[in-house]
Amino acid sequence: MKKERWQLAVYDTLIFAFCEFLLFLAVHHVGTKRPVGYFPVNILISFLLIMICRAVFGIYRLIWRYGGVMSYAKIIISDGIAFIISSIRLVSPTYGSMDLLCSAAVFSLDLILALSMRMAYLYAFQHAGPDTKRSRFFYKLLRIFSGGRVGQKPENSSAKKANIAILGAGRLGAGLAESLLNSPDNIFVPVCFIDSNEGKAGRNINGLPVLYESESTTEKLKQMNVDTIVFAIANIDDPLRIKLYNRYHSAGFHIKIYDHHEFDSANGKYRLREFEIEDLLFRKPIDIVGGKAEKYYNGKTVLITGAGGSIGSELARQIAKFLPKMLVLLDICENGVYDVEQELKREYGGAVDVHPEILSVCNKEGLCRLFEKYKPQIIIHAAAHKHVPLMENNSIEAIENNVFGTKTLVDVCEKYEAERFMMVSTDKAVNPTNVMGATKRMCEMIVQSASGYGKVKYSATRFGNVLGSAGSVIPLFKRQIAAGGPITITDKRIIRYFMTIPEASQLVLESGAMAQNGELFVLDMGQPVKIIDLAENIIKLSGVRNIKIVETGLRPGEKLYEELLMKTEKLSKTENNKIFIEYDQRMDKSAIDEKLAVLREACDSNSNDLAKEALKRVVPTYQSPEKVNAQALNV
Repeated sequence: MKKERWQLAVYDTLIFAFCEFLLFLAVHHVGTKRPVGYFPVNILISFLLIMICRAVFGIYRLIWRYGGVMSYAKIIISDGIAFIISSIRLVSPTYGSMDLLCSAAVFSLDLILALSMRMAYLYAFQHAGPDTKRSRFFYKLLRIFSGGRVGQKPENSSAKKANIAILGAGRLGAGLAESLLNSPDNIFVPVCFIDSNEGKAGRNINGLPVLYESESTTEKLKQMNVDTIVFAIANIDDPLRIKLYNRYHSAGFHIKIYDHHEFDSANGKYRLREFEIEDLLFRKPIDIVGGKAEKYYNGKTVLITGAGGSIGSELARQIAKFLPKMLVLLDICENGVYDVEQELKREYGGAVDVHPEILSVCNKEGLCRLFEKYKPQIIIHAAAHKHVPLMENNSIEAIENNVFGTKTLVDVCEKYEAERFMMVSTDKAVNPTNVMGATKRMCEMIVQSASGYGKVKYSATRFGNVLGSAGSVIPLFKRQIAAGGPITITDKRIIRYFMTIPEASQLVLESGAMAQNGELFVLDMGQPVKIIDLAENIIKLSGVRNIKIVETGLRPGEKLYEELLMKTEKLSKTENNKIFIEYDQRMDKSAIDEKLAVLREACDSNSNDLAKEALKRVVPTYQSPEKVNAQALNV
């Protein structure tokens, strides 16, 4: 790389010498008299100013084969500054206006030729190859530029290329096209844009034509041998996204998606991913985490319970980006924790100190040993039994793990004076109709009560169903399609509020960073999604035909319609317009202890029915699903 930098500097020197030679001829031709030594001194000063400014702006550190607009802007700015400095020197009685004009001419011509050389190199790099007479010419030109070091085409050039059409001729689409055109070793070749703006239709961007988006566009794309459509639109209405997906997918095109989160800064390239079911949700993904979260977790010792689960493992990934002092991953299941530990070690090496621990949150002695060893400052409590039907038949275990596990963890946090305790809750805790939701509501009450008497700062965060998490509908639907169907749903009328795993994790981290004490955070989840629509969309994505959808009936404890998290007058806004706070009346410690005593007596009876009855006594909002569903149908 250093040799290439010096070679480019030599080319620039030759260009500058050529420009000065032209100036000398021009001055000599008009007969202008100059003192002895005038030309050598001014040439040296101008040359040094140009080279110093280019060095300061890192012009010789840029990789021009992938050069974009910013690269060319840098060299223009650096040479402009060099000219301004030179002009200040020339504004004196010793020099005249002719000297300033000559200097401007040299600087301008030198800049034009330097830019032209770099553009020619970029163009040659894009079109070099042994395939045609034209490409062989550029290949030879490229060898001249590189000093003969280019001996073969890029390593992926033999791979089968995919002609793509970029849907969206805006900033994102143009940036993607420029990146792909400047990287001939990738397998994607952009051949055109598609846009619904008639003003852009028929024009060219980066040398690529812009087609007007209509039903007839598919035929034009097939004539251009396009086989892949890439969505690259920053803001698109949900119905339009579904409409466009259905149009091009049904026409036989592969569909990929790109947005501003998909830039691989390590390699300087754009990653194009498959169109996933998350992209067919009836809302845009929410970008929640801000600068406050990064500053808060950086340099802290963080303990995550349930770290091997879907949410816990994503929390670990997100926090690792903030470079904590130490990351302790706790779970009762060793497989999930091991996978996360290995992933983080591969990603960060020794930059993040990761410690896996296998332990139940119900084991108070074990937790004390762990706190004594690591002294965690921030505890994120994601460990819980969450499967609704299973917990209906295992009520005692749900209470032991979810309720008493949370109480045990709170007590240990107080004993070892942790800074903050953040609990992961669920929308099913809102007017619960099942054991799982009721236990999580009881956990919320425990945490809010502790915020009144404890030294630790407490908060809880509610969110809806998480797409792609263990036990969620998407993995189930995919397995059923792979098996040839049918897809089973409990009821075609069911609607749910959904979010992705990264969204859920970001919500927990951002709300935890902004928490003061005792808050119950909720997220504006947008519009609900019908499960039947979700099933139909995933069938379309799979490309498999004749997959039937079968209703199986509501499961024990299941609601037809999930409660709207935002449906309360007790909400207050936060600095993040997607996160709100619900303030419930905090119970004192004695009231919580009485409720826990009722639950303990029921669990000791070893009766599942008595455990459910006890939950209904201690959680006043716990109702039977039959009653709630009947009320919902009568509304």
